[in-house]
Amino acid sequence: MVDLQSILADHRPKFSSHEKEEEKSANKPTAKFSEIPDLFFDDILVRFKLTRIEIMVLMYLYRHVWCRANLYKVYGISQLLSHTEVAKNLTISLEDIYHALRKLEEYSFIMTVRSGQYFVRKFFLKELDEKFNQTYDDFEI
Repeated sequence: MVDLQSILADHRPKFSSHEKEEEKSANKPTAKFSEIPDLFFDDILVRFKLTRIEIMVLMYLYRHVWCRANLYKVYGISQLLSHTEVAKNLTISLEDIYHALRKLEEYSFIMTVRSGQYFVRKFFLKELDEKFNQTYDDFEI
């Protein structure tokens, strides 16, 4: 009779150990950092009473546009994002994601280019972008 232990020992996992490590590390903090302009902490957080969820969503989008490799960085546009994936990554309900996106648009921090794709200013507001000479290759909003 075949021993259960020998069957399990010969069984190959669905994912390689390398893939499992990547999956586990995806949600763990790293030693890497994202550069956020000081004016976010000194000006934006003081002037605008953002909720925790609004800050999380804004930082998520900001990191995708300005802190990671992005073909559309020159235009300030995030890659096409899945709202469901954002909700999963931030452990926030989809409803809260939609509400935060609407609120961030009202403040002019972001603008919807098309569903799931957002224009995100480097310095958060048009007047601050102008002050710090940030342009978007004639992508005017």
